[in-house]
Amino acid sequence: MIYKILATGSDGNCVIINDTLMIDCGVPYKTVEPHLGALNIVLLTHLHGDHFNPATIRRMAYDKPSLRFGCCEWMVCALIAAGVKKTQIDVFDLDKWGTYNLTMRPWISPFKLTHNADNCGWRVWIETGGPSEYERLIYATDTGTLDGIEAKGYDLYMIEANHIRAELEARLAEKEANGEYAYERRAAENHLSMEQAMDWLADNMRPWGVWIPMHGHKDKEAIMCQESAITG
Repeated sequence: MIYKILATGSDGNCVIINDTLMIDCGVPYKTVEPHLGALNIVLLTHLHGDHFNPATIRRMAYDKPSLRFGCCEWMVCALIAAGVKKTQIDVFDLDKWGTYNLTMRPWISPFKLTHNADNCGWRVWIETGGPSEYERLIYATDTGTLDGIEAKGYDLYMIEANHIRAELEARLAEKEANGEYAYERRAAENHLSMEQAMDWLADNMRPWGVWIPMHGHKDKEAIMCQESAITG
């Protein structure tokens, strides 16, 4: 499984899997344009601007009419308003599996995340050989918790690690003591901490699994434009 991180964090989020599947699109068109030719599917999570850039979505849909946009029902109106045709949109039900009849044959399922906007994560299984041979990915950012969500023995975990709890609490205390606005309180409620991520991964990830920390605080972010391959 090959992944490319075009952006992750509060300034924008966009990853590409095996060149053909994109998750989130909160970046300028010039960032995704070099990758558009190979893309088949764009999966979207929620409407916050760092995950959903309407101008980029509009241009992608116009320049490549065969491109599919997969989402949950709360994204449909925004996609249409951005200029995506209804015939390009595939609506997935939470915790149900769907597939695309493409060479890579991905099986796709969204699951609900806890955030200050309707939001989902994605499980993606990609056939590698026979009908029971898969590479498995789970993607989850912008969530206060992963309680109740399982992904045992997956190959690739793109899981949020937004902050280190002690550092965030120290910044919060200092700002509140100075009477300053503290965005850290919202971050603690709506974003997964490093500690939460590691606890969840300890219950789910096996030795062959790879974790990519996503959506970090600005001075802790994963490397932009990162590209790597995961082989089982």
